[in-house]
Amino acid sequence: MTDYIPQDYQPLLFQLVLALGFIIFTILITHVLGPRLKNAAKDAPFECGIESVGDARAPLAVRYFLIAILFVLFDVEIIFMYPWAVNFLKLGWFGFVEMLFFVTFLMAGFYYIIRKGVLNWEND
Repeated sequence: MTDYIPQDYQPLLFQLVLALGFIIFTILITHVLGPRLKNAAKDAPFECGIESVGDARAPLAVRYFLIAILFVLFDVEIIFMYPWAVNFLKLGWFGFVEMLFFVTFLMAGFYYIIRKGVLNWEND
């Protein structure tokens, strides 16, 4: 085990200070150089050239949120599969069996979702 000394963190601290400095500089320069004109036309909400009508807090169907959550869930699987694929030869059969278990559980969840009719839009 090696002991870490403060000099080991200098590049990280330098990058952090540089990033924060850039952020602060950008915010300050936009406030100094940016336009200050305010009127009703500029402060009005704008949505793709269409006049805004109604309340922005209109209720949405839960199905939209469910699809979004399912997308994130099944998209995150790639985060686990990519490192496995990169280290496939090094992991050997143990890694292959572990990934088979992972994919099996993932497909079981997908089968459950299909059986529940979550992806069936005709029911609405």
